[in-house]
Amino acid sequence: MQEIIIKKNEAGQRFDKFLFKYFKEAGSGFIFKMLRKKNIVLNDKKASGKEILELDDKVKIYMKDETIDKFKGETGFNVTSSDIDVVYEDENVIIVNKPAGVLSQKAVDTDVSINEMIISYLIKTGSLTQDDLQTFKPSICNRLDRNTSGLVVAGKSLKGLQAMSKVIKERTVDKYYLTVVDGILDEGMELNGYLLKDEKTNKVSISETDNGGDRIETSFEPIDFGEGVTILEVKLITGKTHQIRAHLASIGHPIIGDRKYGNEKTNKKYPKIKNQLLHAWILKFNDLPDGFEKLSGKRIMADYPNDFNQFMDDVEDF
Repeated sequence: MQEIIIKKNEAGQRFDKFLFKYFKEAGSGFIFKMLRKKNIVLNDKKASGKEILELDDKVKIYMKDETIDKFKGETGFNVTSSDIDVVYEDENVIIVNKPAGVLSQKAVDTDVSINEMIISYLIKTGSLTQDDLQTFKPSICNRLDRNTSGLVVAGKSLKGLQAMSKVIKERTVDKYYLTVVDGILDEGMELNGYLLKDEKTNKVSISETDNGGDRIETSFEPIDFGEGVTILEVKLITGKTHQIRAHLASIGHPIIGDRKYGNEKTNKKYPKIKNQLLHAWILKFNDLPDGFEKLSGKRIMADYPNDFNQFMDDVEDF
């Protein structure tokens, strides 16, 4: 027999959803059979699986240890490097400064992403155990392109994951980026248009008129300029794939170092720049749900990446 005490990251979900995660190698038929036969009980009572779990509920599993292990499957997490730049952390949320060149989430099992690096960090610092990962896995709530650096938000707890995913989806978090573009822009501007993504090429096109894509809004203010380039603070009003990169390129001011939407001739002038100069710089959290008072109203800023410092050192006018 095995007993599980429900923790905060497991409470609030349906019992059957919890069991599907716990016995990830078992089919739903097996799990419901075990519930019917009372081989799995909740608080010493027969359960249907529709119950909503509460903190400190007791789940008892009347099976042989080898059977439990078989249906749980592999539970270990390969701890990778936890050398990450943590900008903010509390009991529910962690915000890190992702380097350019690192994936937000892995595409294949062999990838290492900022998501795995965050989990490794939480395990090494004692905020998370390997056993916790059986039923809850911390996850990022916003994604950046591989070659874009900057702020990534993750939920350390189920409560944090749900709340941050909701406010990001509802756009109640103000997002500001720092970028360097080709050409001189000496006044702010708000751009509107329609973005259409080609799934085959993973490239988007921008149109001022409705092309069947998503409506997008991007605004920017110049911070400084020199030698034919401009540093911009960009506010992301909507958030679509490659929005900033494609929107700026569509008005003739592509981002320096952008190999997909940039100007090849301009990029050749700066051979040291290996990634697009686009940095998720500031997140401003407005009104957040109860329980997130530590983060509500805060303005979180990420340090410039090395590419930006290198570029500004090389361009004499800055």
